[in-house]
Amino acid sequence: MTRQTARPLLWLACLLAVYLCAPFIASIPQIDKAAWSGVDWRGTWSAVAVSAGSASVASIVILIGGVPLGYWLSRSTSRGMALLGFIVQLPLALPPLTSGILLLFLLGPYSWLGQLTNGALTDSFAGIVLAETFVAAPFLIVAARSAFAAIDPVYEDVAATLGHRAASRFFRVMLPIAWPSIRAGLVLAWLRAFGEFGATVMVAYHPYSLPVYTYVVFGGQGLPAMMPLLLPTLVIAVLCAALSVAWRDGRPGLLDVIDNGDASDQPSQELSRPALPNPRLAFALKRHLGAFDLDIEWTPSTRRLAIIGPSGSGKSLALKLVAGLERNEAGFVRFGETQLDTLPPEQRHIGYVPQDYGLFPHMTLARQLSFPVDADAASARYWAEHLGLSALMDRLPRQLSFGQRQRVALARALSRHSQLLLFDEPFSALDTPRRRRLQQALRALQREISAVTVVVTHDPDEAALLADEVLVIERGRVLQAGAVEHVFRQPASLRVAALLGLHNVGEGTMRAAGVIETASGLSIETSNRTIAAGQRVMWRVAPSSVALAADGAYSGTIDSVELRHGEPYAVADIGGMRFDIACDDADPQRGAARFAIDPRGVSVWTSGTRVEPRQSAQPASSHA
Repeated sequence: MTRQTARPLLWLACLLAVYLCAPFIASIPQIDKAAWSGVDWRGTWSAVAVSAGSASVASIVILIGGVPLGYWLSRSTSRGMALLGFIVQLPLALPPLTSGILLLFLLGPYSWLGQLTNGALTDSFAGIVLAETFVAAPFLIVAARSAFAAIDPVYEDVAATLGHRAASRFFRVMLPIAWPSIRAGLVLAWLRAFGEFGATVMVAYHPYSLPVYTYVVFGGQGLPAMMPLLLPTLVIAVLCAALSVAWRDGRPGLLDVIDNGDASDQPSQELSRPALPNPRLAFALKRHLGAFDLDIEWTPSTRRLAIIGPSGSGKSLALKLVAGLERNEAGFVRFGETQLDTLPPEQRHIGYVPQDYGLFPHMTLARQLSFPVDADAASARYWAEHLGLSALMDRLPRQLSFGQRQRVALARALSRHSQLLLFDEPFSALDTPRRRRLQQALRALQREISAVTVVVTHDPDEAALLADEVLVIERGRVLQAGAVEHVFRQPASLRVAALLGLHNVGEGTMRAAGVIETASGLSIETSNRTIAAGQRVMWRVAPSSVALAADGAYSGTIDSVELRHGEPYAVADIGGMRFDIACDDADPQRGAARFAIDPRGVSVWTSGTRVEPRQSAQPASSHA
């Protein structure tokens, strides 16, 4: 199928390639018919110098103004900027003569500018430069706009959190990343300016540029006399094409992407670090984006924190608001005694690690670590050694494994003694074994440093491992906040339990001391007799407290058996509720069975939420 589809495409490609090569091939037999003896070499080289000089000046003008314009166009979504982007591309669609006529309205001897300059902008070198700038500028602007638009905005965000202001972010991050494409656009702009004829002949017939001089010779002496003038044009075109090939960025090969296996994802042996101040983070965040509203507040009391919620809940937005990368419309962000919400991101002195780590693709590891405005060289060396990166200092990000990239991002944030570290789902792109290793490595690092760490995640296990306190949010609202042990042991609602992946959880009412009546009508005994009858409650049964028993008090059916972390769990329906049961038998008999529930394994706590009807309670007790 692939070969049948590719064959006609190959023929079409070859047909166009042959056509593009044919004029050059056809010109070879005509070389001996050129009138070499009648060539005015002085006039020829003068025209070449005019064209090369004017094209170079025009290219400098285009570069100075076109790169910022391309960046501006790529970053704005307003209708006015869209209209401007359309207008600056019009010279690509206009016939060159039409472009020349339009320029005469602006620069001609009867225009305001022409009268002001006494006609110096026409029939002059300046006129040639202006004409070439008008027709060639779109080539660079389009290339710059596309290059900047293709750059992930996270690089600017990370640079801002590393202390760099807007100008520094542009010249040190955005421009170097976009430069290969801009350079290609600049070459095209120079070539277009060098070969410009139509607009030039209308605005500045004199002095002769090479295209105009070629036209004059052809009109006065014919094709044989004009043919020698093709030589400098072809030579310059070949040189520019060769430069384009030489400047083309090489793509990373298979051997450029390094993966050093399990050991590469582990930090080196622990080193001592001096004790640092230990402030706490607190925030109230509000932001409206289209149909989405974020409105959350949290004042945790520990330094290892996690924000958990489903996709689209506002987790990453909350992290950006804390970092100052998005505008907080109301509320506050406070770190210790410092009000961060009054500071731009470059002054908040935080460490920000986005999902893909935000390593600048044009910088080696050594430059990454020295890039923060207030980077401490001694601290950078310490973290490079401590995280096992010392031997990789000359490598680019594409030559590092995922684990190494994550550690580089960590070292870069830590090299400036940041006391607030923000992680936006740092392990989401990794396979499970590597994710677990890096989670353990980050947990070990948390124990060593005194910084406050905030991890955004949708993985309950990750939150439980890396945090002492957790904030559960959905649709921009707080569902529950508190210590990890409390939130996981006593979720505030069935929805929280589902988001945390908890099993055997439900709602009900205390029918009597020690007896829970579930939403489905099932009665479950608990050893907790402190809650009075009639109270609305939530309950949870430990999977190990449910057992198959021939004389058990509960009847139900075993529907299936699932493996979790290599351990078998039976999924049973008891009284219309789903229960997960830890079992020793890897393949228990499916079908009707009787069960016993140990009251000591039944947790119960008061709930202010409405008791859900039966159909809502049942799926909520399953794995989220």
